[in-house]
Amino acid sequence: MATHEPGTKSVPLSITEDEAAVYDRQIRLWGLEAQQRMRNATIVVVRLKGVATEAIKNIVLAGIGKLIVVDPDNVAEEDLGAGFFYRDEDVGHKRVDAAKARIESLNPLVAVETVSDPSVLEGAAFDKLLEGVDMVCVTDSDRDTLIRLNDACRRLHKPLYAGGTYGLLGYIFCDLLQHDYIAPDRSGQKDAAKNVKATATYVPLKTALQHRWTGMTRRQTKELNPAIIFSVLATWEYQAVHQGALPDDPAAAAALEAIANKLISDADVNKQTLPSIPKELMDTMATTAAHEISPVCAVVGGLLAQDILKALAAREPPIANFFTFDGNLGGGTVVRMSMP
Repeated sequence: MATHEPGTKSVPLSITEDEAAVYDRQIRLWGLEAQQRMRNATIVVVRLKGVATEAIKNIVLAGIGKLIVVDPDNVAEEDLGAGFFYRDEDVGHKRVDAAKARIESLNPLVAVETVSDPSVLEGAAFDKLLEGVDMVCVTDSDRDTLIRLNDACRRLHKPLYAGGTYGLLGYIFCDLLQHDYIAPDRSGQKDAAKNVKATATYVPLKTALQHRWTGMTRRQTKELNPAIIFSVLATWEYQAVHQGALPDDPAAAAALEAIANKLISDADVNKQTLPSIPKELMDTMATTAAHEISPVCAVVGGLLAQDILKALAAREPPIANFFTFDGNLGGGTVVRMSMP
């Protein structure tokens, strides 16, 4: 077997007999080539909160090659709810230090590296980190940081996923650049099933945020549950004007409502479907957005991991390109934001 670091493209690593035995079920499901792509992948995950915890568990168990976790923060008491890598005695210690051994125990075949220096996410240091990775996943971050990291990933041709939760709501955004994948050909006869190659062209987050809903019918708009999307976008804007702080007081509801309504108006959303953001939704967001709810983190983190693996395996179309989850209803929708 080749001995270079996973994630490099020159000489792909081969799956050993031991690995084939461990991943036998998955290989039967999506094929040896797809498993090989995962085995050769190095993924960076930024911030180790509830969504990342669930996503990391799933991608490590699936058998990626190497995981790099970046988080400068210490474990806080509130992390103990959704962060199942942490224990009471970890409070006050670095998140990455507390979690590393437990992540490794999930799958000893996966190399795990941790970074607690925040400067690695800045400028040339982040560029250097990106050189040796295949995919970046940023969780529970603010909009401006996501745009900055997304721009850096684009510059170095690295696909990016972003995900997070705000109380009962959650989101996943992905920018996979120019993504080729294999999908079933659903245009032919049922008894002559075959696969076809397809390509999806993604856009950066700053472009996706300029998406306009002009021309969509009332029914089309309603199916996408726009109130949840604009609740997430309003939370991002609230953070931007409050030095990164999330709303955590009933008094913040009015500011959130005003932001959301302006975003809805600017995006030209069908007024029959969503004339304004529901006040009760903003009241809830004002008091829950800053807090993690374990089941919501589990759903969003699980879907995030599933889509990462789908993109690595190049099987089936990934999310295109903005998914939101509504924990009030237990369902989610995908909006194609500014994609061609």
